[in-house]
Amino acid sequence: MELRLDGRRGLAQVLLDFLARWEERTGIAVAVWAVPGVDVPRRVSEVVLATVREAFDNVERHGRARTVSIALTVGSRGLRLTISDDGAGFAPGAAGRGQIVMKAGLAGIGGTLKINSVVGGGTTVSAAVPSAAMDRSARGEERLL
Repeated sequence: MELRLDGRRGLAQVLLDFLARWEERTGIAVAVWAVPGVDVPRRVSEVVLATVREAFDNVERHGRARTVSIALTVGSRGLRLTISDDGAGFAPGAAGRGQIVMKAGLAGIGGTLKINSVVGGGTTVSAAVPSAAMDRSARGEERLL
């Protein structure tokens, strides 16, 4: 499923559209707790969308979840993304390609990724992009909501 900024729709709208289509297609309930109400640099938006896509692909392929929650906030300390599911979870140290890709993408813009999972107890993916990193990404870029 494509998840792309197109100049007319920024991060918030692309994310909400993706989540609605994903929920309809998979039958897995999604609770959206927050979306950014301020502008986000294009590069940061692209990395966040790639992280969301990878995390939701993992939920669909491996998670066996009934529900997923996502919180995305932007404030003075930067951007915070949290995705939690009530699925199967996985054992510590069982990092796959998707985790490596998410971590590398976020590191490339000065962000971080943490994944907590418990076998039988679900998974939480937490990403953060500090405001200083967002400012560096914004230099010379179009900013999108």
